[in-house]
Amino acid sequence: MNIYGASGHAKVIIDLVHSRMEEIHHIIDDNKAITGIYEYPVVHEITPEILKKKTIIAVGNNLIRKRIALRLKGNFFRGISHATATVDKSVELGNGSVVMANAAINADTIIGEHCILNTGSITEHDCLLEDFVHISPGAVLAGGVKIGEGSHIGMGALVIPGIKIGKWCTIGAGAVIIEDVQDFSTVVGNPGKVIKISEINDEQI
Repeated sequence: MNIYGASGHAKVIIDLVHSRMEEIHHIIDDNKAITGIYEYPVVHEITPEILKKKTIIAVGNNLIRKRIALRLKGNFFRGISHATATVDKSVELGNGSVVMANAAINADTIIGEHCILNTGSITEHDCLLEDFVHISPGAVLAGGVKIGEGSHIGMGALVIPGIKIGKWCTIGAGAVIIEDVQDFSTVVGNPGKVIKISEINDEQI
């Protein structure tokens, strides 16, 4: 496979890939100052030959990850989980999505494409995560939670059962979400309070 991105998040993706004994063919990054990561050289030009291999986008920023995915136009590696993660057999894991070490995803959860379920996060039964969502380390989604496209759930945040979080939201570290959250909101605190609603629209994403 190819890994697109050679920053800190890529190091975690490399560990995930190694845990599954998959082969890394190329690591790609637009920053020409980055020449290598661990034992792997970094390439800066995407050729048709490189694109014959399936790719995982190793970029933590949800919006940048979406823009890269649209630019590459497909041929993404199937969803992959770390060998220490617990993923129920009923879970649907979209292409390009990654489940990091010691994360857990329980029954009948649906994960969209290019999502990140980071180290030690818990996603309970019957959750729905749309594309480009990032669940940070230690965050917990209780049963039946729905997360809209591009939203980021911060480290250690807790979301109670049945909550709906809109698209392109930011949930702060340690926040406790007990009410639905509208699109483009930033929420912090316990209980969670909206501190900002971004003035962006779908055309800017």
